Amino acid sequence: MTNTTTISTLDGDSEFTAYRATPAGEPKAAIIVIQEIFGVNAGIRRKCDTLAEAGYLAIAPDLFWRLERGIELDPDMKPEFDRALELMGQFDQDKGIADIEASIRAVRAELGDGAKVGVVGYCLGGRLAFMTAARTDVDASVGYYGVGIDGLLAEKHAIAHPVLLHVPEEDHFVDKAAQAAMHAGLDDHPKVTIYDYAGEDHGFATEFGERRSDAAAKLADERTAKFFAENLG
Repeated sequence: MTNTTTISTLDGDSEFTAYRATPAGEPKAAIIVIQEIFGVNAGIRRKCDTLAEAGYLAIAPDLFWRLERGIELDPDMKPEFDRALELMGQFDQDKGIADIEASIRAVRAELGDGAKVGVVGYCLGGRLAFMTAARTDVDASVGYYGVGIDGLLAEKHAIAHPVLLHVPEEDHFVDKAAQAAMHAGLDDHPKVTIYDYAGEDHGFATEFGERRSDAAAKLADERTAKFFAENLG
């Protein structure tokens, strides 16, 4: 079952919406799906639906709500891609993390004591997933092609729960030097696992559109499913 839910900000002064996909039975855990720069579009909603089919309560908060509510953009349309880059430049990532934390608290309150919550993010969301792992008490975090994680390595000491990162080796937003820095900084971290994808580019695991690379997407998603089963079960 899918619908839209409303979440209060941490300070209680405002509210934002989130797409919500509910499993048929009792949720075994909750997963926050963190959007790309294209908003909570059809691809992100499909990610939620798939997680709900696997037994998780899945929600995707509208993180761009302070800029404009209800953003949905198509990365295969150049004007919409350009608009997404503009939004990325205006987006306050610290406030985005606060909204993710508010989402974590909301689903924990709903599911009750002892409920586990994970996050999975893509592109901008991959970066935010890493930041969430370092700045909140989320139980497990997955980042697909997160941008600029090499610049966040000073926060790695704060990561207390498992993190999984999917890194396409030909990511045109994350160059080889950045990838090398990620490995140098994180390969020995006891909570972090990195998988590299030879020949793959940014966005390879998108649900729809020209960027998807089906075999690599399926492999990454299988690894993610196993990771969540092990750490949210």
